[in-house]
Amino acid sequence: MRFIPTLRTALVLVPLTLATLPAAAARWELQAGQSYMDDYGANTAFVEAVFAPHRLGDSRFSWAPDVSVGWIDGRDVARFRDKRYTTRDSIALLAAGVRLYVGDGDEWSRRWFLGLQPVLHTGRTQALSSVYEFATTLGWQGRRFSVQLRHISNASLHEPNRGETMALLGVAF
Repeated sequence: MRFIPTLRTALVLVPLTLATLPAAAARWELQAGQSYMDDYGANTAFVEAVFAPHRLGDSRFSWAPDVSVGWIDGRDVARFRDKRYTTRDSIALLAAGVRLYVGDGDEWSRRWFLGLQPVLHTGRTQALSSVYEFATTLGWQGRRFSVQLRHISNASLHEPNRGETMALLGVAF
């Protein structure tokens, strides 16, 4: 018998998986900000779980797994109303990847990170036109706060490919 995932299966497995994350996560962040496609802004929010870091061999580099659930509000841009992909859809997304760090302990460089995540999302817009995208984040994290610049696009694998670029402020737990 072949296993074929269904919506019912996803509705059971996704909450069960997400329920186990709080016990394992080293850091939880609530992030909010403004996302831009071209010059048009939209509100955005994310919940991100960052897990314990792991050193890369004997180097000063380390990586930490992270998982994000997010939302980007739609926007009504007149020139895209009659196109196949509009700008009106709000997007819900799920991403999982890594944060990369340089440095040890409390060094100033350790607070900076580069995040890389493949992304799955709902909806299709001028900015995010395929169900798969890639998120790249450059950020700074303090003990309780974070500041991030994040870009999400499909790397020109499908047109249109305007992407979403956002500035996020986060509160950590």
